[in-house]
Amino acid sequence: MSVNRRIALAGLSALGAAALSRGDAQAQAAPGAPKTYVLVHGAYGGGWIWRDIAAGLRQQGHRVFTPTQTGLGERSHLLSRQITVDTHIEDVASLFAMEDLRDVVLVGHSYGGMAVTGVADRLTDRVRHIVYLDALIPENGDTAFALLPAGMAEARRKAALEQGAGVALPVPGPDAFPIPAGPAKDWFMQRLRPHPIGTYESPVRLAKPAGAGLPVTYVAYTSPALASIEPSRQRARAKAGWHYRELAVPHDVEVPNPEKVVEVLSGVG
Repeated sequence: MSVNRRIALAGLSALGAAALSRGDAQAQAAPGAPKTYVLVHGAYGGGWIWRDIAAGLRQQGHRVFTPTQTGLGERSHLLSRQITVDTHIEDVASLFAMEDLRDVVLVGHSYGGMAVTGVADRLTDRVRHIVYLDALIPENGDTAFALLPAGMAEARRKAALEQGAGVALPVPGPDAFPIPAGPAKDWFMQRLRPHPIGTYESPVRLAKPAGAGLPVTYVAYTSPALASIEPSRQRARAKAGWHYRELAVPHDVEVPNPEKVVEVLSGVG
């Protein structure tokens, strides 16, 4: 082979490698590229609540983890007065450690915003994007009770004392969950469990402001808009750099209309 031909082939090989490299980079940046999601449930719930959302995201090729926080769902046998918000933060942080999760879209619904905020503060370098789905947003030193509208915390404490032995917030009746009656709501109500009150009484300790400087999307559910979340919605609207949007769905939309949540989540991060 002549020297000139060897040089020409080497040049073509280098161009081909560069083209492949550009193609790999474009594939990684493509909107439909696989992502890793960690979905954190709200009060009374469990990882089970994300069943249909997780299935929808996995069909798109994404990895999805749905941890259940201590004292709830299939872990309700662990219910105790010693469970705090730190317990729930550690539940999710431990999942990151055990599965070596990185570049995560971290999602919290309702009370789940407490754990999500704490995890993002501790593991900022492992989180790609935070999504709050009609969720509580604590700042350093806040308790979940402190984030509720005036009078609501006292009512919940009273219910816990009278119906939950001072250990747990009792599961509200069906009317407290404004989703259509039917098999999906029955499935939902059958799986709800009393929520450990210590997680509402204990403060979140943060080294950074909520969001930890990461990209954040806040989705407010407005049909109807639950009063318990309104102070956090206002906090989200005031956050510079956060993407705030409203969706005309009920607070527990993942049960009757999981496809709406899949659409929201697949479009972020």
